[in-house]
Amino acid sequence: MTADPDTMDTARTALVTGASGYIGGQVVPRLLDEGWAVRVLTRHRSSLDGRPWRDRVEVAEGDVSSATDMRKALSGVDAAWYLVHSMDDRPDFEERDRDAATTFGTAAREEGVGRIVYLGGLHPDDEVLSPHLASRVEVGRILLDSGVPTAVLQAAVVIGDGSASFDMLRYLTTRLPAMVAPKWLDNRIQPIAVDDVVTLLVGAGSLPPEVNRTFDIGGPDVLTYREMIRRFADVTGQRRPVVVTVPVLTPRLASHWVGLVTPISAGLAKPLVGSLVHEVVAKERDIEQHVDVPGGLTDFDTAVRSAMASVPPDTAWRNLALTGAAVTAAALAGSIATRPDSRWYASLDKPAWQPPPAAFPVVWTALYADIAASSATVLTELDASGDKAARNSYLKAFGTNLVLNAAWSAVFFRARRPWAAAAEAAVLTLSSADLARRAGSVNRTVGVALSPYAVWCGFATALSAAIARRNR
Repeated sequence: MTADPDTMDTARTALVTGASGYIGGQVVPRLLDEGWAVRVLTRHRSSLDGRPWRDRVEVAEGDVSSATDMRKALSGVDAAWYLVHSMDDRPDFEERDRDAATTFGTAAREEGVGRIVYLGGLHPDDEVLSPHLASRVEVGRILLDSGVPTAVLQAAVVIGDGSASFDMLRYLTTRLPAMVAPKWLDNRIQPIAVDDVVTLLVGAGSLPPEVNRTFDIGGPDVLTYREMIRRFADVTGQRRPVVVTVPVLTPRLASHWVGLVTPISAGLAKPLVGSLVHEVVAKERDIEQHVDVPGGLTDFDTAVRSAMASVPPDTAWRNLALTGAAVTAAALAGSIATRPDSRWYASLDKPAWQPPPAAFPVVWTALYADIAASSATVLTELDASGDKAARNSYLKAFGTNLVLNAAWSAVFFRARRPWAAAAEAAVLTLSSADLARRAGSVNRTVGVALSPYAVWCGFATALSAAIARRNR
């Protein structure tokens, strides 16, 4: 740490887990501003590179599942902020969260920590909760039962640039002129601005030791998700999307749909979507009796304006225009070269398992739309990450694939070389598989969405080879 040693002797010491995350990364500088000496826990020190407060904190490397690491990290700590939880789709996330919370609570008690602060999820009391929300509730209960005075703050949608729940709202509103959504889009939600969340979390570290309980936190507005979409569009000067609700879209299906049209992976979207199944409204506002929020809690419209002030332009529509134009050009070139009505093609001996001619334009139209939409999503996410080299590399692979795509028709129908077409289709299959792999490295859902294209190209290879063998 680079802070004044004299100040260090008198300052209270805080441990922040999850400091490389969205909330934790904002709690740390606020604690420093409040005069705390801050220690942060991270698995890898490099995850904090680039943080402006990096040289003002003590860094402890370790894992929340390790009792030894936790005892070392919590030694000499007055208050600890537990801001970690699993946001993935691995089947053992509940056990991992349970074990980590138990280990952390036990170590905090043994090291004499005076306060634990945890950010959980706002939830109803009389419903079966989604697995991720239920796990967050369980973690809060474990910490409350740890023997260390604990404040569990429970929030719904957090409004702020970088919040996954806000990003989902933003992308759905800005990218889709219309959407088919689950009927629970009309459930009530009480969103809260990220600045207010951080203020309440930091203030909770100074609660008196007799306070050991949950606190519901939420902003002044209670809205449905449909109303949040409309209000977001109004605040940002966009046309309101048309939203049609249906009763059959499950959280799992909805999360894959979100993963396809936004940069949020399906694994991360699943807990976000799952929380929307419930009405999440604060049942009490007791935290405001203990923690002062200067100026009062932020309303939804103001929170959106503040969050959008630092958001870079979304390049989704520009990229879709680019990929759409490229795919259309390849489709037109391939169509012009294709001659299924030629005497030569009619005279060929074709296998019985070849689909009827009418099937090909239907399949290819769907595949071309898939290629354009999936590739636009990949390019947009690479734009957001600032990785220009990866973007250029994907564009080259995308362009090469479309050239190979159009060339197959010319080789088969114009040059009348089935064996050459089979070889070219094999190269196209490899190129398509590589394109799906590249897309999957950026967004797993998009990679899966591109996989049928590679499978179809493999089928085209087998069909071309079969025709070539029959007509030697």
